[in-house]
Amino acid sequence: MRRVLNRWVDPFVVTLLLVLVLGLVVPVPAGAQHVLDTAADVAVTALFLVYGMRLSTREVWAGLRSWRLQGGILAATYVVFPLLGLVVAWAVTPLVGAPLAAGMLYLSLLPSTVQSSVAFTSVARGNVAGAICGATVSNVLGMVLTPLLVLGLMSDADGSGGAAAGHGLDGLQTVLLQLLLPFVVGQLLQPWAGDRVRARRWLTLGVDRGTILVVVLSAVAGASSAGVWAGISGWAIVALVVVSGVLLAVMLGLTWWGGALLRLPVEDRIALLMCGSKKSLATGLPMASVLFPVAAAGVVAVPVIIFHQLQLVVCAVLARRLALRD
Repeated sequence: MRRVLNRWVDPFVVTLLLVLVLGLVVPVPAGAQHVLDTAADVAVTALFLVYGMRLSTREVWAGLRSWRLQGGILAATYVVFPLLGLVVAWAVTPLVGAPLAAGMLYLSLLPSTVQSSVAFTSVARGNVAGAICGATVSNVLGMVLTPLLVLGLMSDADGSGGAAAGHGLDGLQTVLLQLLLPFVVGQLLQPWAGDRVRARRWLTLGVDRGTILVVVLSAVAGASSAGVWAGISGWAIVALVVVSGVLLAVMLGLTWWGGALLRLPVEDRIALLMCGSKKSLATGLPMASVLFPVAAAGVVAVPVIIFHQLQLVVCAVLARRLALRD
């Protein structure tokens, strides 16, 4: 019985759900929220420093040169996802209303996550170097592509090109300083520290999962404190969860079997699965504040928050199952 429970009930997933509920129901003062946000930033920086020390430079170059993997991630993020987003937004408008349907479309136009995509690829024993390269390129391009897609496909965007460009510069600075810089520092330290980090798998695993938990708590608590959930009915939330689940399932299937059609090895298929099926909350929330009027930005952000939490829970389970493969 215990063996069955250990196989199907992942303690990390249970912990993730508890953290999610904690962020929803426990009020967080402004000072504590600032501490949480800072802790999340530090955890993400530590995550990429550890990855830089763990991965050999040869692995990094191999991940960057895998054009089928990198092209698959970009196609999933900026072609397949937006096309599905258009269909979903049209289909759910009578069910949840135009503002929330616009949020579903906006969700589909965002870049992939970086930290959680890489962390889950690592947990699942996939191509971490390929995931880092693909997710990072997705985010850098997203600073330009997402505002252009929003302005081109969403008629209720505010057309504030200057604001979008300003956010693009801020977002690019964040990617460079918080993600790429610690990774490069880790690569410089890799000849001396690489063997020690690789020999201590618990270190990478602890940083992976700890980062995900801190980021989830910070994001959910911040959304609750900002009153994002106010004025939205319970039925609309349930509908968004169901629609987000269907959208996520379709993208997981397309990326996994698309990787097979591209004849990628299983490690690359895992990287494509984890990077191509996710959308970035860290990019989506601040970008919404500059692309939409203040009154609309909060409502548009709700599907992004729901999808983000759902993708973390589902991919935590998938990563656990993939890690147990022979």
